[in-house]
Amino acid sequence: MDAKNDVEVIINGKQYTLSGNESSEYLQKVAVHINEKYNEFKKQEWYGRLDQEMKSVLLGINLSDDYFKAQDMVNELKKYSEEMEKELFEMKHELISMQTQIKELEEKNRELQREKEEAEHKIIRLETELEKDNK
Repeated sequence: MDAKNDVEVIINGKQYTLSGNESSEYLQKVAVHINEKYNEFKKQEWYGRLDQEMKSVLLGINLSDDYFKAQDMVNELKKYSEEMEKELFEMKHELISMQTQIKELEEKNRELQREKEEAEHKIIRLETELEKDNK
């Protein structure tokens, strides 16, 4: 099991201790994300008129929105990945089928080439016999 980390962070101007099994860097990243949300809100003139409870609810709503949008993106990427894997499988199958057809056509081509050579030899032989008969 991973060791528990305690990390001092500053969120919205106040110092907190975050604890978790995640790395210190990860816990800092969480604090940075929360601060970015607070900073986005502070840019809005209406934000200053909200009481602390409403500010906390607004933060929770926005963080949840980020989470669900990220989940939707993950699901879309999984679906896309599955579609790409299926398409890749079909393309590999088609490639194998085409390689088989190419081998069959090459063999057929060799066979036709042999038949052509035999026919050319037969023509030469028949022409030679015809010349002998005409003399």
